[in-house]
Amino acid sequence: MQKYLHCFLLIACTGFTNVSKSQTVPDTSKAAIYSVRIDQPFEINGKMDNPLWLKADPVELKYEVTPGENTPAAQKTLVRTLYDKNYLYFCFQCFDTNPELIRANISDRDNMYQDDWVFVGIDTYGDFQRSYEMVTNSYGIQGDLLTTSNGEDGSVDWIWFSAASRNDKGWTAEMKIPFSSLNFSDKEEQTWRLNIIRCIPRASRTQTSWMPFDRNISGIMTQAGYLKGLRDIKSGSSIELLPYVMGQKSGQLQDTDNPSSGFNYDKLQGRIGGGIKYAPSQSFALDAVINPDFSQIESDAAQISVNSTFALSYSEKRPFFLLGRDLLQSQMYYSRSINDPAAAARITGKTGGLSYLYMGAYDRHTVIDVPGEEGSNIVETGSKSFVNIGRLRYDFGNETYIGSLLMTRDLTDGHNYLFAFDWNYKFWNSWYFQGEGDYSITKEINDTSVFSNTRQFGSTGYNAAFNGESYNGTGLHLNLYHVSRNYYFGLIYNDYSPTYQTYNGIYDRVGYRQAMMTHEYDFYPTKSFVTGGGFGITAETRYDFYGDQKELFLQPYLYLNMKGQTNINLNYFLVNDENFHSIWFRGVHRGYFQINTRPSNEISIFASLQLGQFIYRGDNPSIGKGHNISLDIVLKPTSQFNFEFSYSRARLSSVDTDELFFDGNIYRAVAIYQFTSEIFFRTIVQYDTFAKNFQVYPLFSYKLSAFTTFYAGATSTYFNYEGDNGVVNTNQQYFLKLQYLFGI
Repeated sequence: MQKYLHCFLLIACTGFTNVSKSQTVPDTSKAAIYSVRIDQPFEINGKMDNPLWLKADPVELKYEVTPGENTPAAQKTLVRTLYDKNYLYFCFQCFDTNPELIRANISDRDNMYQDDWVFVGIDTYGDFQRSYEMVTNSYGIQGDLLTTSNGEDGSVDWIWFSAASRNDKGWTAEMKIPFSSLNFSDKEEQTWRLNIIRCIPRASRTQTSWMPFDRNISGIMTQAGYLKGLRDIKSGSSIELLPYVMGQKSGQLQDTDNPSSGFNYDKLQGRIGGGIKYAPSQSFALDAVINPDFSQIESDAAQISVNSTFALSYSEKRPFFLLGRDLLQSQMYYSRSINDPAAAARITGKTGGLSYLYMGAYDRHTVIDVPGEEGSNIVETGSKSFVNIGRLRYDFGNETYIGSLLMTRDLTDGHNYLFAFDWNYKFWNSWYFQGEGDYSITKEINDTSVFSNTRQFGSTGYNAAFNGESYNGTGLHLNLYHVSRNYYFGLIYNDYSPTYQTYNGIYDRVGYRQAMMTHEYDFYPTKSFVTGGGFGITAETRYDFYGDQKELFLQPYLYLNMKGQTNINLNYFLVNDENFHSIWFRGVHRGYFQINTRPSNEISIFASLQLGQFIYRGDNPSIGKGHNISLDIVLKPTSQFNFEFSYSRARLSSVDTDELFFDGNIYRAVAIYQFTSEIFFRTIVQYDTFAKNFQVYPLFSYKLSAFTTFYAGATSTYFNYEGDNGVVNTNQQYFLKLQYLFGI
């Protein structure tokens, strides 16, 4: 053990030397595009044939920023911008010397990022805290992204318009963005930060920009140019109504333990509800929903959890909870913990550097994650609860902020309150210091029939059972990291007490202290099949809350970016020791291989293999040998048809006796035919051999916009009883839903 600690300290005290000189970046610190005002709005068609475009001077995207490093762009791209009192316009002329190679597919919204596309990123406050990003391909298919210091969030949607057209010289595109879809200050003259990028996926995924990027500076928003010329614009007072009507008919097997018990259908059920949003200014909005429909139009992909002692988490897909996510990025908040709300409301706003959010909800079916040191439990209480979430954040600019967070959940005879303080500080141009400190107050409900597990919370004297106990907890997360062209350094420290809990989150592991460090060296070959890559090592040590070591690992890794849009990742647990259930498992070595390739528009493949030794985390833990396999293949035989096949497998057997602990698979197939950009038919078929069930999800979708939609579909679940009974339908649902956005 001592030699491993010495190795960890050696990694902590050394780093890679940046041997490559920083590339010279042209001085364009004052570069600006001036938008030209026009008197009246006009309709866009993607062809750039409106003579109004001639009023604006073209700006060329001169720099290839990926994989090249501010080298001359191989393909010419020109962009122009106009505005009137209600809309901001952009047009693109994307010349291509080989227009037959343009990658373009008709798809649903946000599913076009593997195509040729153009991108506009706008930071309306110029403080580098968040930016609106709009993307369109050569069919006019839209993508929306919200970028913050924590990365890009592709789940958001805004109202804006796009159109595009192919021609023998390449393609053209137009964007029309309502000012009502953007938040900005009430200044008479606006100066926004602006990024414009074109992506050309061929042998490499090439990106060109109107601004050069310095790889010694993290992110692209801080290197954006300026959008100027906007005067006397207002988002205006607006009211949006989003009502829906839904009908569904459900049925289920009377007794799932008896496949012959008969199948009963419930009566046809109707449901109405909706939401309202009131935005009296550019920087304030109030929205609320009553009896919202948060049904799963998009099914969650099954995950293998057979050897995991912690709860699984899933991405958010419900529209109401996607707004305001830039302020609610604490790891303590998990929006799907608000499980079945009868009503919810939210206020968001920004005054100067101060951003604020309040959200309240009444949850009809409370689900609680009860964390622990070596495992957690998801408990369906059946109880109702009130949720309150308040958030304040003050932005100093240059990606620096401080914030506070209050989250409460009140049940009939229990509650959980969480107070948090967080910050992000950027210094020396490429160093970041982030952190969050938390304090939780918990009063359990007093009903062991709901949850009776008596696992202990460390040595506190409290246990996990719902027996009415009251306790407090603390948490601390610190993250120091540095990003430059050739070198990355990261240092993370976590410290969470055994009685720390968040009823509005899914923070699983508590009762530990952890330190993790990463060093990485990156390189960028020129005139090579390899276009980029890097190698590094990650080291981690974890202790329980009382100072006993629980884990130590050293993990070297290598990644390569190659021609053919092919990426390879390799890593290996050189040291992997863990104390699980009071048993030390040492030398649990295994390797990981991953490849992701998109050699053509018609096919893309992702595959990963984890092979070697694992800890079997059952009642009698032991060392096992096995593998985890994932495979995902996407086929696009035409621009309108998309077929995806996914496969996952996990197998583990005893190293000592060859006893098979588990061996199972998950198969998932998704077929989509996109009739137009608004209409598609999709079928999902999924089979989980662990759960022995089949699931089938056919869906017809018509989307007039991101929020005006019509759905007709079904969900079917079949269980494999094996033997004479075979496969039996255990659950069935049919549904219709119509939702329409009214703007006043």
